[in-house]
Amino acid sequence: MDLNLSDEQKLLRDSAERFIAGSYHADHRRKMASDPLGFSPAVWKQFAELGWLALPITEEFDGLGGGAVEIGILMEAFGRGLVSEPYVATVVLGAGLLERCGTAEQKQASLPKVADGSLKLAFAHSERAARFDLAKVATSATKTAQGWRLSGSKIAVLDGHAADEIIVSALVHDHHGPSGRIGLFVLPATAPDLAISDYARLGGGRACNIELSDVHLPEDALLGDGHDALPAIEWAVDRAMAALGAEAVGIMQTLLETTLDYTKIRKQFGRPLSANQVIRHRLADMAMQVDEARSMALRAALKVDAAPTERARAASGAKAKIGKCARFVGEQSIQLHGGMGVTEELEVGAYFKRLVAFDTLFGGSAHHYARHAELGRKT
Repeated sequence: MDLNLSDEQKLLRDSAERFIAGSYHADHRRKMASDPLGFSPAVWKQFAELGWLALPITEEFDGLGGGAVEIGILMEAFGRGLVSEPYVATVVLGAGLLERCGTAEQKQASLPKVADGSLKLAFAHSERAARFDLAKVATSATKTAQGWRLSGSKIAVLDGHAADEIIVSALVHDHHGPSGRIGLFVLPATAPDLAISDYARLGGGRACNIELSDVHLPEDALLGDGHDALPAIEWAVDRAMAALGAEAVGIMQTLLETTLDYTKIRKQFGRPLSANQVIRHRLADMAMQVDEARSMALRAALKVDAAPTERARAASGAKAKIGKCARFVGEQSIQLHGGMGVTEELEVGAYFKRLVAFDTLFGGSAHHYARHAELGRKT
């Protein structure tokens, strides 16, 4: 298998890295951290102009037809800059679900707007009692004469506060009672009886919890034809985990380079830290963990369109392994910087916080080791 990047992929990587290096500096990140929106609408507009929002959308809906590997290249660059724009929420999760489940009319109405930056999406699926079990949904959608009535609550909705529309998963109750099917419903963020409470995420960006108190929706709010949406949800979350894994690799690479530079200039007993053999061994271990994480992220991206069990094993394997590598690299980086590593003067702490947040998103390493083993028994 040829794992070298194509010329187009190299161009994407180089342009993304140039843009991130020029736009994302410490002052910009601090400004975004105290901004109630958590990101810059001007930068989001630039993402649209560069074609990044259209990257994975098919050409039929004004997209570029890119795949999970291209998203991974972009996300690794985003990790280097600790980007806080709602890319995963809107493009990877939201647009992905629309393209996977929506009718032709629904796709035509929304996907070109995602591509041009005028529509931001969020995906509300996690619930407090579910403990990362994607099949466990208590929020209900009851069929009414006018359409649908949604009730329930969702937690940890990535960038839900900034979304124009929110895709909500709910257990469908038709005229015969609970159907056992999960449906996806698109509702405007300004819908009456929808309460959004947002909060800052560890390491940058924002998330929110939402309460649905008998939210009334028209019939066409249901995505697609009413088939069980669980397979599509699993696909979208596995795809998001592959993208987030690539972002974590970008963060780890930056921590490795920063730590390497620091150990060359920091002197102890008249010699730079990097002259110490024990320090060199630790740096070598960090480099090895970054490479292992990169290969796992690439494997998860390559398997995004494989058979469901194969795809899910690759995604869970990557999430578990990268989570473990990320914690190791983050902790070593903090330690090798000494007391400076946890101060706000250096950005090492901010990168480490984002890695800790990555490990908890969509389930931690322990959850995904268990899922990987369970899926292995099914093959």
